[in-house]
Amino acid sequence: MTTKFLKINPDDNVAVAISNLSKGEQLNVEGTEVTLLEDVPAGHKFTLKDIKEGENVIKYGFPIGHAKEELKQGRWAYDKNIKTNLAGTLEYEYKPISVTLTDKDEKLTFNGYRRKNGEVGIRNEIWIVPTVGCVNGIADNIITEFKKTLGGAPLKVDAIEAYKHNYGCSQLGDDHEATKKILRDITLHPNAGGVLVLGLGCENNQPDVFEEFLGDYDKSRIKFLVTQKVNDEVAEGVKILTELYNQAAQDKRTEIPLSELKVGLKCGGSDGFSGITANPLLGVFSDWLVSQGGTTVLTEVPEMFGAETILMSRCENKDLFDKTVHLINDFKEYFLSHGEPVGENPSPGNKAGGISTLEDKALGCTQKCGKSYVKDVLMYGDRIKTKGLNLLSAPGNDLVAATALGAAGCQMVLFTTGRGTPFGSFVPTMKVSTNTPLYENKKNWIDFNAGQLVQGKTMEEVKQQFIKYVISVANGEFVNHEKHNSKAMAIFKRGVTL
Repeated sequence: MTTKFLKINPDDNVAVAISNLSKGEQLNVEGTEVTLLEDVPAGHKFTLKDIKEGENVIKYGFPIGHAKEELKQGRWAYDKNIKTNLAGTLEYEYKPISVTLTDKDEKLTFNGYRRKNGEVGIRNEIWIVPTVGCVNGIADNIITEFKKTLGGAPLKVDAIEAYKHNYGCSQLGDDHEATKKILRDITLHPNAGGVLVLGLGCENNQPDVFEEFLGDYDKSRIKFLVTQKVNDEVAEGVKILTELYNQAAQDKRTEIPLSELKVGLKCGGSDGFSGITANPLLGVFSDWLVSQGGTTVLTEVPEMFGAETILMSRCENKDLFDKTVHLINDFKEYFLSHGEPVGENPSPGNKAGGISTLEDKALGCTQKCGKSYVKDVLMYGDRIKTKGLNLLSAPGNDLVAATALGAAGCQMVLFTTGRGTPFGSFVPTMKVSTNTPLYENKKNWIDFNAGQLVQGKTMEEVKQQFIKYVISVANGEFVNHEKHNSKAMAIFKRGVTL
C-alpha cells in the first residue's frame, strides 16, 4: 500500500482508511495531525475535523448525510453515527454543464457475430425462452435430451441455456407488459444464434400474441413450440433445437468496429473502495468507449438517489433532463407507495464494507458512467436506440438490473463488487473487484482486480489493462460465471399476482 488513507476531495471532512487503522495512530492529513480516537476498518471513514450534531458529513465533495451526534476529529464515521438526508421526491432545476472528453477514436475492432438484421453479438449460444413459468421443467428436459444426441461431442456453439422465470401468467397491466418486453428483448438478443420460444398454450402471455409482439424477426433463428398442441413436447423440442444448433454451428466471427459494442454498468456488494477504485475505473472506461462511438448503460435508479443532480446536469438537452427527473421521482414514488423510505438502501454487506448512507453509496455508484453527456433515458424493457451514455430504469437488485441491461441490448455487463458474488446474467457479466484481497480470495468469481489502484498502479495503466481484457471477452474469452455455468435472468415485478 502506498498510503494508509485517502482524502478524496479537498472539501471532504472525512477520509477513507485504505488499510485497517488502530486507535491512537497519528496521521498527517494535508499538514494537519489527526489522532485516531478508535479503530477504523479498511474502507471506512474517519473524521478530519470536529463535526457538530446535525452537520453534514462531506465525502466526494458532496454531503453523504449528517452526523447523528457530535463527532470529534479522529472518530470512526459509519452507519451508526451518520444518517441520510434523503426524504421524498424533489423539484429539480436544469443546470447543464459542458462536457469535454479527451479520448480519441482509435478505430479499434473486436470479433463478433453479425446477425441478419445487422445487430452484433459477442456470443453464439442457443437459448430456450419460456413464455410462462409452467414449462420451465420441459425446457430443461429438452436440453438434456438434445445433449444426449451429441454423444459427448464438444459443443459447436458457446452454450445452450434455458432462461427460466416464474411469470407469463397471473399478471396484470404493467407487470404483464414488462414480462412480455423482457422476454421479447431476450429472444431478439444478438448473443443468441438460435432461440426456441417455448409456450404452454393457455397462459396470459399467449405464444401467437407474443410472436406478433416480436415484430419483424429472423424466422430461421427464432422458432416456436406450443407444448399443449403436440403429443411429445420433448421430442418436438429436440427436433427444433437440432435445427437451430446445426444452423448456429455455421456462424463465424467477423471483424466489427468497437463502436458497435454496448456495455452495461452495474455494481453489487459495494464497499468503501467502490467509489475509489472499481467504479471510477468503469467511469474512465465508459468515457473511452463513448469516445470510440460505443454505448454504455447505467441503471440501478434507487442507487442514484443523492447523486442524481450530477447526472441531470450532464443531460444533453432539457427533454432528457425531464426524462431523468421522471426516472428518479417515479422510483421514489414507488418506494413511498409501499410505505418504504427512499434512503434506507445500503445492505448489511455495504455497511460492513464502509458505506454509511444511500448518498455515500450513490456518489460512488454513479461514478461508473464517467463524465459523458447523457444521450438517452430508457424505460424498463426498452431497447437501446441511441449510442453513447444511456440511463435505464431498473431497481438495484443484481439479477433484475443485470437482466434489464442485457434486455436493453448490452452484449456484456461490467459488474463491480467489494464483497463478491458468483452470479451471472444471460449475457457475460464481468466481475471487477474493488479490493485486492477479494480478488485473491475469490479468483473463481472475480475477473479483474481494480484494487491495483490503491497499490501504486495509475488509472491510465489499469485502464489500458482493462480495455484489453474487455475486448478479449468481446472476442470470445469466457468470464468466470460462464466457466462455472452460473447464468440466470429475473424480471421486475411491481404489481399484484392473481
